[in-house]
Amino acid sequence: MAGILFIISAPSGSGKSTLVAQVRTLVEGLEFSISYTTRSPRGSETDGREYHFTSRENFERMIAAGEFLEWAEVFGNYYGTARTGLEYARASGKDLLLDIDVQGAKQVMHRMPEAVSIFILPPSPQVLEMRLRHRSEAEHMTSEEVIERRLQQARSELEQVGEYKYALVNDVLDQATAEMRAIMLYERGVRDGVSAMAESCRTDTRSPRLAAVLASFQVD
Repeated sequence: MAGILFIISAPSGSGKSTLVAQVRTLVEGLEFSISYTTRSPRGSETDGREYHFTSRENFERMIAAGEFLEWAEVFGNYYGTARTGLEYARASGKDLLLDIDVQGAKQVMHRMPEAVSIFILPPSPQVLEMRLRHRSEAEHMTSEEVIERRLQQARSELEQVGEYKYALVNDVLDQATAEMRAIMLYERGVRDGVSAMAESCRTDTRSPRLAAVLASFQVD
């Protein structure tokens, strides 16, 4: 079954990029949508690989022209998904994976309710803060203000977990990878060997593990 739109969201520092990269090596027929952004490249990021880096002026021109499936402004920078990505995936007989923030995900869910939404959670506030500090140090941009702002943003985003069909905790990478793979195969109609794992990640069942992580962030 081709043409499924998978939406992946997570707070900054949740290890989403690493997890998505792992899953893409295990699940065939996935086209990855490269978002546009007005922020500057970080570290070894390359234009056209992690993001299409563009100017604020060009991004606003694309908004006016209706070229985005979704777009949002996050921490002063624009992020958006071009409609052409979905059109290309469908024409190629593949499913499309969107790596987008909560704001953008809500736009897509509203326009395409059949999309499969997956939220990735960090295991605890302490682990998230450690990951954010390591990222800041790697980028030579250590700032208590930025770290605190991202922690607050994470709590706000975690309050939206119930809007997603699935949620998984990215604590042990191999386990999180197996869960995301199971979800994708299950949504494609595969049942053997993946049903129990995929269904355990549904947000409407609110597993004890998911409830514990949300409680650690003081989210009901």
